[in-house]
Order: sequence, then structure tokens, then C-alpha cells
Amino acid sequence: MLKNKLSRRTFLSLAGVAGVGAGVAAKTALGITDGFLEDLGEGTVADEVVPTVCEICFWKCGVLAHKKDGRVFKITGNPSHPLSRGRLCPRGAGGPGLLYDNDRLKKPLIRVGERGEEKFREATWEEALDRVAEGFQKVADEHGPEAVGMLYHGAGASFFKTLLHGFGTPNIAAPSYAQCRGPREVGFELTYGEGVGSPENLDMRNTRTLVLIGAHLGENMHNTQVQDFAECLGKGAKLIVADPRYSTAAGKADWWLPVRPGTDIALILGWMHVILREGWYDKAWMQRNTIGLDKLEAHVARYTPEAVFVETGIEPDVIVETAEALSATAPASLVHPGRRVTWYGDDTQRSRAIAMLNALLGNWGRPGGFNMTSNVPIAKTELPAFPEHRPIADKLDGQYIFAGSPLASGLRDATLTEKPYPIKAWMVYGCNLPNVLPNTQKTLDAIQKLDFMVAIDVLPAEVCGWADVVLPECTYLERHDDLIAPWYREPFAALRQPVVDPMGESKPGWWMAKQLAKRLGLEQFFPWENPREMIHARLKASGYNAAQIADVEQRGVILGEPEPLYLPTDYEYEYGTPSGKIEFFSQQLADAGFDPMPTYRRPEMPPAGSFRLLTGRAPSHTFGRTANNSLLLDSYPENELWVNRVIAADFGLLHGGYAMVFGEGDTKTGPIRVKVTERIRADCVYMVHGFGHSARGLSKAHGRGANDSAVTTRYETDPLMGGTGFNVNFVRIEPAPDSSLGGVEA
Repeated sequence: MLKNKLSRRTFLSLAGVAGVGAGVAAKTALGITDGFLEDLGEGTVADEVVPTVCEICFWKCGVLAHKKDGRVFKITGNPSHPLSRGRLCPRGAGGPGLLYDNDRLKKPLIRVGERGEEKFREATWEEALDRVAEGFQKVADEHGPEAVGMLYHGAGASFFKTLLHGFGTPNIAAPSYAQCRGPREVGFELTYGEGVGSPENLDMRNTRTLVLIGAHLGENMHNTQVQDFAECLGKGAKLIVADPRYSTAAGKADWWLPVRPGTDIALILGWMHVILREGWYDKAWMQRNTIGLDKLEAHVARYTPEAVFVETGIEPDVIVETAEALSATAPASLVHPGRRVTWYGDDTQRSRAIAMLNALLGNWGRPGGFNMTSNVPIAKTELPAFPEHRPIADKLDGQYIFAGSPLASGLRDATLTEKPYPIKAWMVYGCNLPNVLPNTQKTLDAIQKLDFMVAIDVLPAEVCGWADVVLPECTYLERHDDLIAPWYREPFAALRQPVVDPMGESKPGWWMAKQLAKRLGLEQFFPWENPREMIHARLKASGYNAAQIADVEQRGVILGEPEPLYLPTDYEYEYGTPSGKIEFFSQQLADAGFDPMPTYRRPEMPPAGSFRLLTGRAPSHTFGRTANNSLLLDSYPENELWVNRVIAADFGLLHGGYAMVFGEGDTKTGPIRVKVTERIRADCVYMVHGFGHSARGLSKAHGRGANDSAVTTRYETDPLMGGTGFNVNFVRIEPAPDSSLGGVEA
């Protein structure tokens, strides 16, 4: 445990939204993008600025694309957009690195070799689209339209989702649910009757004590939240970070708790034990808003600080001290719900424990806790009813009954087992499945069972090498997508629109979907010539006149009238649970045969000579999507393996040298540069996800660093909702050949 007395200034590594991002923009202005940009000089003034929405990550910040002589040379945050507020993270500022990447897919491709050999020939759009339509129709004729599935990531998928729903299949899933945030949503839904959404409804800018449990703010660069985090700390808020690794956020914390991996539930229950034992909660608020408090008190009685210390390694006095700090500033205290929370297979229960701890702080609908949200209502495009179809194939009867969205890993399982029925064709949109789903070999085995697969992408990622047809999509800077109108504290609707024309023969997703619809007899689901026409029609139906619509295109965003962010103090709020209150004891879970309250179970420990593999993010990269971006590689060119100093000495690893990482069976990855440090527990190693690409078409990312997916062969499936826990993989490490090259004793 470390009580940190460092300065609370807004730190560069966190507020890279201003500092690092500006540096990337300056490099962009100098034309460091595969030679596509001229050296325009740092003082270049745009002759046109176009507002649009970023897609380098899922956050969808509003941006301004600065053009000179028809070329994009800089991207900045749109000050009118609530998610960017005029600032960007490094990734968003590095958008031209994707636009002008020499490795971009430029023409449709048809496979001529075996799957995985990356052997293709160029084709015309007519031939490629005919091949896709024929492949889907043949599968539908033999097995039914439900035998076609789609796995996707990104806003541009909406047109293909409409296409496949119209085709008659429900089998459409995004890994962002079962492989990322799904357990969090279900945990909060079971407790409050609603999830925390995306973007999350966190009033972090007004929080006075913040807890991060394995949440790497400042490394996973969610622009708005990082700005709120910096503002929160700048106002003097206290910070508690529970993490086996001394992360960027831990470096700014008042308390760093290097918790033993897999024991987070014990720590959370221990905090609740102390708060209830000492009576550090608002009893009147609890009586109005919650149910089952007496059962919770009995449940956590055995989770004393002394008992929790044995499991977590966190000293009892620190557990009491941090619980008191949380309670002292409640309800302006917040336990962050996290984002990528698929860790150990008990993730819904851990997220539910976080939800319950927040409830003890009384922070729902109160300043510094969880704020209320609203949205800008936009009329939908009127479409015919979709055909009836069989139930989705992502689970068997009785499985994962609390899942609120389709499971990508479940569709993979159905492809392999043909249960509950066969899936014989995949459309993969913007989603590099071999490096996204756990157990890469299982994914490749599923692909080999397919009769047909089409991949739609901007870059030739690994998944493209396994496709029968590859369709080159243009980037977010070259296309329209549908309007983006989330529920948020400041309601808004944002417009993604083309900044430049598509390069090469790449096409926008909406055009591909319309062309496929014509071939499949589904034109009725695309009753517009182009998305601009569709968007204008939706806005007109929502009451906007021509002048207002023109203003939207000039500003890039519609700002709505916000509703109150906070609930009145004595308001009788009706929660979406069966009881209408926040539920500490869940009868829903009890009736389904699950623990009605989170219960700690000791995790499996690494075998002798092995270490738990933990992964995370770098501020300048989005998963593996940016590892080929020359602008962003400047600031983070390869990932590193964090190894505790004592372990490095035992295994002969040098700081700056290289190691190999070995998983189960014959799986391995590396060489990877070693970071010898005291900032990680000795039972873990850590690396940033998204490196070590094997796709030969990614010239800048190929072979750079190590691929954690290659050794992520094990996973634990959450029995409540089907999420796949990744942090159950144990690896061995050893010096790589020539490992001393550049290394030093640490």
C-alpha cells in the first residue's frame, strides 16, 4: 500500500487530450503520413474545416477536419460537441494516419489460396458483390437465412445490420458486449434496473472521492472521462486505485492498493462491511431507495478487514481508512464501474458488488455520483417489418439468461457445434476476430467450418486473410454514417459526414449494403438514394427546417435541452427493478439459482514458475486498430512486458532486453521488450493489447511487439450473461534469443 502525496496538477499523460494530441496534430501538419501529405509547415492555415465524428475508437468524439488544397492535415476537437469539448486524445488527432495509410485496402479481393494464406486476386465491385450475394443466398437456401451471422464493431455496421435483419437472421453480435462491458451492464441492471450506458452517466467532474478498480483512466483514453478525471483531481478530490499494477492513475492516487488478482470482490465486500459496521451511510436515503439492506449487513458480516487482508493482501487499517474516506464525502463519492470488465468469469457479480457499494454511498442521481441523462429524439426511417426468424443461436436453452445483447463468442460456438442450429456464413465488419475473441485457434477452427465469409475493413487485418471475399471500406473521414444520438448528461445528436472523397476503389458501408440489397431482393429496406437524403428526412420528420438542417451540417452537432442532472433530495424515484428500489438482495438471481448477493470465491493461483497475464491499453492506441498508424507509432512504437524486479532477476531478464512469453500447449508470442519495474506485483506480468500483428499486409505493425491474444487460450464464461473472462491465463517467460541486445541490469 502506498499513500501518494504527489502534486494534483493536470498531468500531461492524462490530459494528452491537449498535450500529446497537439503534438500529433503538429506532426500531421508536417506530412508524416506515408508520404501522402506534403510538408505544409506548422503554420499552415486551413482553407476548409469540416465537422464530423471520429471512429478511431468507439467514443465517437466530435472533430473538425482541417483541409488544405483538398488534403486533411490536422484534426482537432469540435468545441460544440459535448464529448470532445474542443479537445482530442492522441488517437483522434492521429486520424490522418489512417486516412493516408499506404497499406489501406484499395480494391475488392477474392481468395485464390487456402484460408489464412492471404492469397487473393483483385476483383471488380460487380464481381465481388455478386460473390457475396451468391454466398449468402446459397447458405440461406440450404440452411435458412438464420445460418448467416454477422460480427461487427463500429457505427458503420448499422447499414449491414439492417441488411441482414431484412435477410431474415437475428445472428448479429458485437464483441464489445461479451468481451468487454456486458457484465457491468447486467450487474447494474440487476441492482438499479438500468445500466450505466455508453458514454457512462458518471458525474466524475464533481466527485470528491473516486475509486478505480482495475480501471486505467489515462491509459484507456476515453476523451470526456479523462477530461472529467483531470478536472476531478484538479479540484482536490481524493483517489483510491485498486490494481495489481501501478498504473498512470495509481501514480496520482492518495492510496494505491496492489490487490491480489481475482480478489476484488473480497475487497469490495470488506469496504461494505466497514461502512455498515460503522454506520457511515445516509439511513434516510437508504430507507427510501433500497431494499435488502438487513440481508446485506448479515451477508458481509464475515468480510472483516482482517479476513479480507488474508485474501487481497491489503492491510486491515488501509481497508478501514479508505472506506472512511469514501464515506466522508458521500454522496459525492464514486466507485467507477469500469469498461472492459471481463476478467475472471464472476464479472457480473463483481460489477454488482460495485453497484451495491455505490448504493451504500447514496450517489444515484446525486452530484459527484451517477447523473441523470436525456437525449435528442430523432424520428426513425420507416421500414417494412423484418421477416420472422428462429431465436438467436448465441446460446442454448437456459444458458446466460441475463444476457441483454447477443454474444459474439456464442455465435462462434454455434458455428463450431451447429447447436442450437448451424451457422454457415459470416459477415465480419471492422472486427479483427482472431485478436478479439479469446482462444484464437477456436476462432480459426470456426472460420474453417464456414461455407462462406466476407470481411469488410479499411486495413488488411488478420481476419481478412481468412475471408473468401474482402471488401475495402473507406475511412470515417470519407463517408456518411447514420446520426449518433446517445443518452448523455448534455443531450446531442452528431453528424458523421465525408471530409474527402474515398481513396482508391474503397466504398462507404452504406453503398455496399444498398448494392447487396439489390442483389438479394431487399431494396425495400433502403428507401433512400444516399445517407444524406435519409438523414435530412429523419431531421425533417423530427421538426427541423431546411435552415436548421444546414446549420447541423455546418456545426456537426445538434444540442438538445438538458433535463435535470440530479434527483431532488426527497424524491421517491422508481427504479427499474422488480421491487422498484435498488436491490441489495436480488430475488431474480435467487429464483434463477444464483447467489442473490455477490460472494467471494478464491481464484486459481498461478502454478510455480508461471504468472498471471494482465493486459491493458496505451493512450495513443485503440486495441490493435492503430498499430499500423505511423503517426501514433511515433509515441508508442511497441508494447512492453512489465516484470517485477525480483522476478526479472530470477529469470535473467534485462530491462530493455527481450523476452518470449509462453502460454498453454505450444502457444507463444514475442520477442517483446522487457520493462523491469517495482510497479507490478510479482505474481503478474502485463502488456498492452494490440501488437504483434501477423498479417503481412500491415507493413508497419507486422511483427512489432507481442500479441497477447496468441497466449490467451483459456477463459471463464460468466454463467449469468455469457461474458468471457480473460485474466485466467498463466504464462511462462524466458529471455529471447539475443535478449541482452539493448538491455541493462535494473
